[in-house]
Amino acid sequence: MRYQFHTADVFTDRPFGGNPLAVFPDARGLNGRQMQQVAQELNLSETVFVLPPSSPANTRRLRIFTPAAEMPFAGHPTIGTAHILAWIGDIRCDAATTRIVFEEGVGPVAVTLRAEHGRPTFAQLTAAKLPEFGPPPPAPEAIAAMLSLEVSDLLLDGDAPQAISCGVPLLFVPLRDRAALRRAHLDHGKWQATLVSYWAPHIYLFTYDAERPGSQLRARMFAPALGISEDPATGGAAVALAGYLGVRDSTRQGTLRWVIEQGVEIGRPSILEIEADKANGTVVAVRVGGAAVPMSEGTMEIPALPE
Repeated sequence: MRYQFHTADVFTDRPFGGNPLAVFPDARGLNGRQMQQVAQELNLSETVFVLPPSSPANTRRLRIFTPAAEMPFAGHPTIGTAHILAWIGDIRCDAATTRIVFEEGVGPVAVTLRAEHGRPTFAQLTAAKLPEFGPPPPAPEAIAAMLSLEVSDLLLDGDAPQAISCGVPLLFVPLRDRAALRRAHLDHGKWQATLVSYWAPHIYLFTYDAERPGSQLRARMFAPALGISEDPATGGAAVALAGYLGVRDSTRQGTLRWVIEQGVEIGRPSILEIEADKANGTVVAVRVGGAAVPMSEGTMEIPALPE
């Protein structure tokens, strides 16, 4: 059977930037095995299959696949799918803001679309799960060796490596500057020895040494366990990073905001805007948002397969 798909570049306002995404707007009739094969065929960071919601109160149900596995939640697929469904008219954006809800593996994910003249210009999701903080990370020496860096390249005081999840566990590793971030290279043998069995096998590197005016952080993300050598823009990690930053900020009430630049080192510059709401000194909500641009559309003949 033939299925229509669309692609977009997400977390960017220009073609060939951001993180590419494929979306099948009507995936009824496909099973998980077929979806995984399609994701392997397209070989993008993620491919989304859109289905009717389980609850009529929600907008759509999303199944999200990397080339290697199904994901319970991911930011750039959520943001990109909202844009694509609005572009093709499956979601109406008649007002300046439109609120929708996607059913994902972590639960309902609320998304707010901003639009001008009926066309989406920005989408922001609120994480369904608050940041969960994992067990102590491996030793700094092991982390540095895994990243082909020196221990002196890592920040180890108030800003230190920490594992956090908003649905996908990641090890957050703060680095001293952009030069260290640029030099980082994942040693797969040492990654297997250090992180394969750890609570958070995926690595998110960041530095406060941003380059672009208006940005506060620069980041890179590696997820070999998901078949992703390096991700250009990682929304699911960005909301968890909002938790990392939020608990370290002395603000007790209000909304904190940061802008992340990611993907620059691999030629896919991306901009992610994150927020953390705090009440009585506690992070009570985290969000990530960004723009997207349409890139292509087509059809694929997908043969029947048993589940």
